Amino acid sequence: MTSLAEVPLAPADTTTTAVRLAGARAGLADISSLLAGAVGTSLAHHAPGPLPAGTPAEVLAAASRALGPAALPERGAGELPALQLLARVMSEYGVNLAHPHAAAHLQPPTLTVAVAADVLASAGNGSLDTYDSGPAGIAVERWLIGALTRLARLGPDADGVLTPGGSLSNLLGLHLARDAAALRRGVDVRRHGVAALPGPRVLCSEIAHFSVHRACAALGLGEDAVIPVATDRDHRMRPDALADALAALGPDETPIAVVATAGTTDFGTVDPLPAVTEIAAHHGVWTHVDAAYGFGTLFSDRLAGRLDGIESADSVTLDLHKIGWLPAATSVLLVSDPAGFGALDREVAYLNPADDADAGFDGLLGRSLQTTRRADAVKAAAAFLAHGRSGLGAMVDRCHDLARHAQARIESEPALELVAGADLTTVVFRYRGADPAADDRLNAALRRSLLETGTALIGRTEVRLPGADPAADPALAGAPATDAAPRRVCLKFTLLNPTTTTDDIDRLVAAVLAAGRRCGHHARERTA
Repeated sequence: MTSLAEVPLAPADTTTTAVRLAGARAGLADISSLLAGAVGTSLAHHAPGPLPAGTPAEVLAAASRALGPAALPERGAGELPALQLLARVMSEYGVNLAHPHAAAHLQPPTLTVAVAADVLASAGNGSLDTYDSGPAGIAVERWLIGALTRLARLGPDADGVLTPGGSLSNLLGLHLARDAAALRRGVDVRRHGVAALPGPRVLCSEIAHFSVHRACAALGLGEDAVIPVATDRDHRMRPDALADALAALGPDETPIAVVATAGTTDFGTVDPLPAVTEIAAHHGVWTHVDAAYGFGTLFSDRLAGRLDGIESADSVTLDLHKIGWLPAATSVLLVSDPAGFGALDREVAYLNPADDADAGFDGLLGRSLQTTRRADAVKAAAAFLAHGRSGLGAMVDRCHDLARHAQARIESEPALELVAGADLTTVVFRYRGADPAADDRLNAALRRSLLETGTALIGRTEVRLPGADPAADPALAGAPATDAAPRRVCLKFTLLNPTTTTDDIDRLVAAVLAAGRRCGHHARERTA
């Protein structure tokens, strides 16, 4: 047998980049110098607008050319040149969410302290599944979960876990709800699957986030398990409709959960949580609150009351990469009773044997569908410790004020139609063209025009407009006579930049008006 000492080693290749590891003392110093060089490149190539100008094909092709051939280079260029190349590509061809005219999605600019903390978490590369994979990260996540459960008033036994995003938090919440509902029927879904679970049903608002449907598909319930509950004119779930839907379920149907929305994607509206949770509790059904958008109102003294009733939920989704200004992804699932996590519990000899767990050498494996899980709580803890509730609350209030100003500006413009006002930080509206029959196409075109010129980044959605009459409005020609409110293309400001000014909002509205006139003129020329 050949001994290890007799095995020849490959000669060191001095032409390749030296290996420097972030966790070492010298490596931490290297990170600082590398970031300084990359930031200098980013500043030199900082884009003037929220998006690069050009068509998507042009921008993506330019970014690809800058990167070079899509092949792993035989020899590296070195750390700083590689980082500077990527810094240039990200600055020239990426999105600048800190620009005051970036107002499309629930995607905020990030706090500098959170970005710096995220670098520290990445440098350590700890995982949260076992104690010996990263005790500091486990401690920080437990601290953060404690702060969030107290903020939501979920009770002293409440618990939670960080996830890769709001869709995954909703999936996990419904996973726990499914297994709890099945156990009440004597079905062990974890071992035997969902086939033995009769008629699973998940009730949610008709404008709930699409991730509810996707979660039901992934959990084996099927998208047909979702029962949409009617909303009122303010886009909130109607408690009477929920009560009727639950009462109508037959003995061969299993209610899995009622999903309430606290902060709808388009409108920022909050379902009546006290009534919803009371009705669900009366029927013995799990209540999951999707507060991915709206949870951040709890930072604000002005807006926190909108989430009254959340303390009665069984599980809550929240995204700190929305109202929280953290780098994505920083989502959290909170549960009022940690026993629900029993559906995820696992004992694995190479990770968490029972005797190690009994001795305290345990991690957070049993709270997640993931095994390796990075310490995302570090960036959240940094923001909480740096700014506190009052600082974050002031940012929430500022964005709410900006949305109210945008609403007022839209209402003052004859060419614009307000569709939904500033309930939280979003405003939905339409541009009125000369030909109402072409307004949907015009609104879509003007948004693309703003994107292509790099002038502004605004959102688009579709909304059922109350009072629209297919017989009276040429734009609704062909719509079913029974549908008095067909879906229409609308524009949306999502305002999550607390450094934006009211003057910036005025200029953004002016840019929309100019694009509407320009696109309307081009449309008339094409039809002339």
